[in-house]
Amino acid sequence: MRKRLALTVLGLLGSTSAAAQSNSATTRTMTVDATVPRSCTVGAPTLQPSGQVNFKGLNGSSLQIDQLVDPTTLSTNAASIEVHFEAICNLPHRLKIETQNNGLWQVQERGLSRPSGFANAIPYRARLDWSNDVLQLNADARVRRIAESSLLVSESRLGDLRLRLDIDAGSTNVQTNAPIIAGSYGDTLRIFLEPQQ
Repeated sequence: MRKRLALTVLGLLGSTSAAAQSNSATTRTMTVDATVPRSCTVGAPTLQPSGQVNFKGLNGSSLQIDQLVDPTTLSTNAASIEVHFEAICNLPHRLKIETQNNGLWQVQERGLSRPSGFANAIPYRARLDWSNDVLQLNADARVRRIAESSLLVSESRLGDLRLRLDIDAGSTNVQTNAPIIAGSYGDTLRIFLEPQQ
């Protein structure tokens, strides 16, 4: 019986308190502000094995061609690869691809001039797919220089940013099927995802 009485008393106290509060209620308004920074990010590269021809694979952020030249002709073997990046940009932005050398050039040039009939650079094509937009860059290897291509995207976006690189068989900076001077060849390719100015 005591237990039941105690519960009843607590119930009455609770309802009396609530009635007192509703008769003397006041309202306060508070404003809450926050800022979301303008931001674009590109994640680490991941290799798509189904799109890989004549590449050893991905080592960190470096790609290595397996056999750059045909052992019989000493000209370029075909090669292609596809790499994906998780990317997000929370505002209208610009997508840009830039090549440092405009092709695969000798890393350490041995002489000042290229011997007649030999190639010392290899052209390639780069393609970036970002949702429904496509950005292409033709690194023609005619002149060693920075080359770039860009496009403006008018919305926020997230998803896979897909990079495809292609080298055609026999492609050189001299003529098709020209032999290539011995040495290491390379280029630096940069992808930019940045807020529009």
